[in-house]
Amino acid sequence: MPFTAGSTAIDFSFPEVHVDATLRITFHRTLRVPDDATTYGLPPSLGALDIRAARDTELADRADVDAILPLWQSEATWIDFTSPAGYPFLVNVGVGGISAISGETYSPQPDFASEDYFEVPTQPWLDGFRADATTVRQFVAMPLGDGYSAAEQLTGADDGLIRLAVAPLNADIWSQRLQRSRSQLIVCAEAPPSSMGLGAGGSIQQSIATPLEPQENWALDSLTEVRLQIVNSSVWQSLTGTPPHHEPLTINEYLAHEFPWFEWYDDSLARQGESRLNQVKSVHQVGDEKGTQPLPDNISFDPPIPHIVGG
Repeated sequence: MPFTAGSTAIDFSFPEVHVDATLRITFHRTLRVPDDATTYGLPPSLGALDIRAARDTELADRADVDAILPLWQSEATWIDFTSPAGYPFLVNVGVGGISAISGETYSPQPDFASEDYFEVPTQPWLDGFRADATTVRQFVAMPLGDGYSAAEQLTGADDGLIRLAVAPLNADIWSQRLQRSRSQLIVCAEAPPSSMGLGAGGSIQQSIATPLEPQENWALDSLTEVRLQIVNSSVWQSLTGTPPHHEPLTINEYLAHEFPWFEWYDDSLARQGESRLNQVKSVHQVGDEKGTQPLPDNISFDPPIPHIVGG
């Protein structure tokens, strides 16, 4: 099997392509930024979310689920993509049956015309649904059935699954780049049942990098997909026999701890234009239409000054 679901990460490995072709995907707990007119910096990690292989739970007989991921209602998450050797990967993220990048119907096979995917390590994080060239709408867990999730709004349905499709770079391309890199280095040396889905939360400043690799550079024959079922805290405990991580911090608790914020500073590769997901109403907007308050502590505040990384 080319992937494993550990306690806090999904690990992909493609030894048949190259020994360096390994990728770790981690979901992080984070602050839910206010769902208002402000665009915020990237909130940091408050720790990795638990992940459990479906085969180790009561969902072992579900052929369509590989792992489970617990989220409290109204909790936010962001996704980290780490390639230890710097090996390039094509990554396609589906949420509830739609692409988190384009808003169109998700398929594990990349659409090279619409560029409904991104490349790692050029794109190290994904904090939400791509809205336009400079912003994403934060991933926020909400119950299904009331129109809060992005997929429900765009398609009328949401299966509560997060899908991660991954393909490595062809080995010959990687080997050529390694050789060039070593040559340059020498020269320099000399010189489920949960009914939970993801809605669109507050706006975060984050660009999704434009793909650079041509289609023929990818080992698409090795493309692998993992499907994670979002479950709420009570279902997680019933399936695994262990309590979930503690409840998400409120904004006031977050500020009291003085956790830093971040900006990924590299606008040179940002893909331009709006996504279909820019039409999606935020969780707060849907709540206003229903006359309810789906998100607690929905207040504006002055976040810490972001640290600039990347570039």
